[in-house]
Amino acid sequence: MTDIQARPRSLTQALADRRSKGFTLIELMLVLMILAALAVLVVPRITGHGKEAKITTARLGINNIKSALQNFEMNCDRFPTTEEGLQALIQAPGNVPGWKGPYLDQQTMPVDPWQNPYQYRCPGQHNNDYDLYSYGPDGQDGGDDDINNWSLPVPR
Repeated sequence: MTDIQARPRSLTQALADRRSKGFTLIELMLVLMILAALAVLVVPRITGHGKEAKITTARLGINNIKSALQNFEMNCDRFPTTEEGLQALIQAPGNVPGWKGPYLDQQTMPVDPWQNPYQYRCPGQHNNDYDLYSYGPDGQDGGDDDINNWSLPVPR
């Protein structure tokens, strides 16, 4: 017998040979359980931030439209009627003296992050001048998820 055959194998050599054969079912199951546990912890946090981001985007959209409505009112001495709607910020509604628009930088009506049009009512039911709101994530009028101009914090 040669020296190489008679020499006992080291532990690291034995482990290296074992690893080259692949993973056991228990090792694979353990990895899957760890991945599932991470998913349970991480996914709710990611989805929660997505909803928050859309709500923030809707509020920014309302503030942008509010600015355009204020410019319309300064030029025309009134806000658009409910019938004229927000379209009056993009195209002159009939014979409106003083209209110097468009007051929005887009050619189409603005939509909220859920792809629904912003709602406008003048005179408003919640504000004297007008109500401006989004139906929110559910796309339905009413409920706790509506985003509006009467409950937004007042800027300082």
